[in-house]
Amino acid sequence: MSELDQYRSEIDAIDRELAALFLRRMGVTEKVGQYKLANGLAVLDPQRERQVIAAKTALTGDPAAKADLADLYQSIMAISRRQQRKLVKEEGDDPALERWQRALDARREPVAAPRVAYQGEPGCYSDEATAGFFGEGVQARGLPWFDDVFAALDAGEVDYAMLPIENSSTGSIRQVYDLLGRYDFSLVGEWQVKVEHCLAALPGVTLEDIETVYSHEQGLMQCDKFLSGHRDWKQVPVLDTAGSAKQVSETADRHGAAICSVRAARLYGLNVLQERINHNAANVTRFVVVSPKLELREGRDKIAALFSLPHQTGSLHEILSVFAVQGFNLTKIESRPIPGRDWEYLFFLEFTGDILSPGMEGVLRELSQLSADFRVLGNFKGYEG
Repeated sequence: MSELDQYRSEIDAIDRELAALFLRRMGVTEKVGQYKLANGLAVLDPQRERQVIAAKTALTGDPAAKADLADLYQSIMAISRRQQRKLVKEEGDDPALERWQRALDARREPVAAPRVAYQGEPGCYSDEATAGFFGEGVQARGLPWFDDVFAALDAGEVDYAMLPIENSSTGSIRQVYDLLGRYDFSLVGEWQVKVEHCLAALPGVTLEDIETVYSHEQGLMQCDKFLSGHRDWKQVPVLDTAGSAKQVSETADRHGAAICSVRAARLYGLNVLQERINHNAANVTRFVVVSPKLELREGRDKIAALFSLPHQTGSLHEILSVFAVQGFNLTKIESRPIPGRDWEYLFFLEFTGDILSPGMEGVLRELSQLSADFRVLGNFKGYEG
């Protein structure tokens, strides 16, 4: 037997002991669950779990080992909670779950002939996403600011909003996340658009004529490598990429150019001077469909939620352990600072699943108990392309 085989044999022997001890522990935690059921106690006791982890990590003076023990016992206790939830059907007040139940009761069917708002001018990528999701004949209109889109949805002027939420090159659209945190809206769908920027100008204008280039700040960032070869050009951010094309066209600026889509350039009568100037060829923007009411459409397979956490060690790990133990695929996590609350953050999560599947209520209750401001944003079908 080689030295490596000897080590593996030792590990196998230890694992047999660990497995026996783990199963023995699960037998005791089942009794704990039965006791909680008989006495009307909640499955989750966060203070008790923190005490357990503190006691286990105190068994070693090695900082690295302390972290490993904390991870181990957080996973073990998450498994125990899952076991106990099969025994205990928790009742009682939970404002977050009551809010979700109200949204579920008030849900609507998809609107047949929807009115849709997006941010930007006709021809922008949001306009393209709207046509892609709802169809080319949809009644849609662009508004100047993201705030305007949310306000129109809140006032009942439109049935849906199509909003960019992240780009594969430049990351999350922070303004949209902040507004999703402020409004009590639901996500009911998503769409993706491949972003291919071009440089466009008035007919007859050449690269040598350009002094100023206009685009949305994301467009300028996504084309920074191209723009670095023209350092004498002034870069001016505008509200959206199609708006930059419209501005160059309407002002007849023969020293200006727009970074926009080919579709927008043609719509506003501009010539394309150079195509595909974004540095990332796989440049994709993901959009979400926002509704004032919850909808549960066919094929839904993605759940979005938000919550805040106390500023204490291990609070995020506790949340993530729920997903690991339950076997959910966490596809997105984003954080945004909470105004007026220093070093506290609002977290946005997306994970695979159907909100109406068996056992999901217990998962939502646990997520609510481990966090604050918990809210289900929606359950929708992920983009398949």
